[in-house]
Amino acid sequence: MDNRDLKARLAARFREVNGDHPMTAADDAYVTAWYTGLREVCRAAGRDTGETRRLMLAGRLPLPAYLRSDGTEMVPSDLFALADAAGGVDALHGWCVAHWDDPAAGEEEWAAYLSGQYVCLRTVSPRTVQAKAALVAAITAAPGRPDAGTPAWTRRLHRLVDELDALEPPFTAYDRLRFGGPVSREVCIDAVRARWPRTA
Repeated sequence: MDNRDLKARLAARFREVNGDHPMTAADDAYVTAWYTGLREVCRAAGRDTGETRRLMLAGRLPLPAYLRSDGTEMVPSDLFALADAAGGVDALHGWCVAHWDDPAAGEEEWAAYLSGQYVCLRTVSPRTVQAKAALVAAITAAPGRPDAGTPAWTRRLHRLVDELDALEPPFTAYDRLRFGGPVSREVCIDAVRARWPRTA
């Protein structure tokens, strides 16, 4: 199978996972600012683009984060960083799953990683995935705390929101389409800051 066929298959697989949603000019500008074309990333890392596409299709590397409107597969510039940290693509699955105490949870996060949909993080790693999950859980639970609304509670809440803000990119309108609703930044950062303004 040549690179053209691999690219077409990868685009089809991307749309199976994310839906077939149009990318606007604003979406393209965002993606170009935050991500890099697959060919450029492979060239910089000394990797073969065709083989990388095969690994993505085989569920051994994550799918592209986005397909730009011109069809360019856009990926994080550090696409190969986790595989390198694991000791190679063959070791990546086991290395990733081992970061979770519950193997089932680890497998679930591995599947999410392979989907390419971890666009909610500036840098994807087991540490940042776990940190985001903990922060979202804490922010979501905060309004139910006995001291909710007090100055001390508000300060704690904003520390959590600021930590999440540092982990997450801005997102783009396309993300609301593929995720079927508001993104975590809107729910856990923007809405929280608007409802409970920061105190002095």
